[in-house]
Amino acid sequence: MTKTSPHSPSLSARGQKPASSAALTAIAALAIAAGIGFAPALWAQAANAAGPAPLSSLLLRAGGNGDVRFGRSFDGVVEAQRQTVIASQVAGAIVQIKVKPGDRVSQGQVLLRIDARAAQEAALASEAQAQAAHATLQLATRDFERQQQLFKQRYISQAALDQAESQFKATQAQVNAQLAQASGARTQSSLHVVRSPYAGVVSEVPVALGDMAMPGRPLLTVYDPKALRVTANVPQSVVSSWGAKPQLSLELAGQQGITPARVQVLPVVDAATHSVQLRLDLAEANLAAATPGMFARLWLSEAASGAPAATTTGKAAATGAAPAPIMLPRSAMIRRAELNAAYVLDPQGRPLLRQLRLGRVQGEMVEVLSGLNLGERVATDPAAAARWKAQP
Repeated sequence: MTKTSPHSPSLSARGQKPASSAALTAIAALAIAAGIGFAPALWAQAANAAGPAPLSSLLLRAGGNGDVRFGRSFDGVVEAQRQTVIASQVAGAIVQIKVKPGDRVSQGQVLLRIDARAAQEAALASEAQAQAAHATLQLATRDFERQQQLFKQRYISQAALDQAESQFKATQAQVNAQLAQASGARTQSSLHVVRSPYAGVVSEVPVALGDMAMPGRPLLTVYDPKALRVTANVPQSVVSSWGAKPQLSLELAGQQGITPARVQVLPVVDAATHSVQLRLDLAEANLAAATPGMFARLWLSEAASGAPAATTTGKAAATGAAPAPIMLPRSAMIRRAELNAAYVLDPQGRPLLRQLRLGRVQGEMVEVLSGLNLGERVATDPAAAARWKAQP
């Protein structure tokens, strides 16, 4: 009869199934306590049996969350509420330009000078004619006073007095005409000096020294930097669908969530584009980062635009309203040559690679035209999702 050693494995253990994860974990703990060398392998097998950790993800829901922004957007442009194109009122060569684009100017400051020698000479001639007419008026005044004295002494007739009075009044009218002509000549001469109509910033100087200024030719452009607004054209269907207080915000120079100080909807619809122009005044705190001509984006929240709470990107809602775009962080997407994809988690939390069709890029966000639905979860770390999927 053969005896079995107490230190040798039992023959009845052969053919049994591998130990469970809980048993392996207990054995690994005992092995560490005993200093046995195969404990790390047992820990790894126990970790694999327990399964990988859940992936971090974001939920695509209506209204967005902290990472994704939903809503409708419209392109806009920054413009000055008060902008003036200063043109020449007289002809002449430009002899001095005292400003350049970007300079800040005060009200009444000299911006440009036009050759005014001919106008100044004409003004001097008018002044001389006015002085001659004034001298003639003084003589006519004294002569009329003498005629009045003679009439009182009955040395002249009434007809002679009337003739003297008529000559005095005619001379007085001629003097007034000469004075008005001299004033007009001085005004014409002053038009050769171009001044700023208000305090602002010079945005454009399309002329150079020596150019010929002609009446109506633009010389400079000045705008007031303290009053700026964003202008955007919104489809008529969108404007008619929002409520009395639409939730509007602006994106400007990479900064999002800018609240306009005032919103004006023009009561005119463009017949060619069927769009309505919106003017959104910028608050004083946002003026420093804005300049006329800068690109801006108008955001209309989904609740205000009348979009449904859940819809598939690229499909119209049953009500006829355009769907709200889905914005996804660029870090959550995979780019491989012509392939744009993201890992979408199924109901069991397993990542599935799905191809996407992308739209415009807005900073770190990209618009997804097709491939994602509201209510789905997208893995925020594609590399972690790929490792998760590669595990047995």
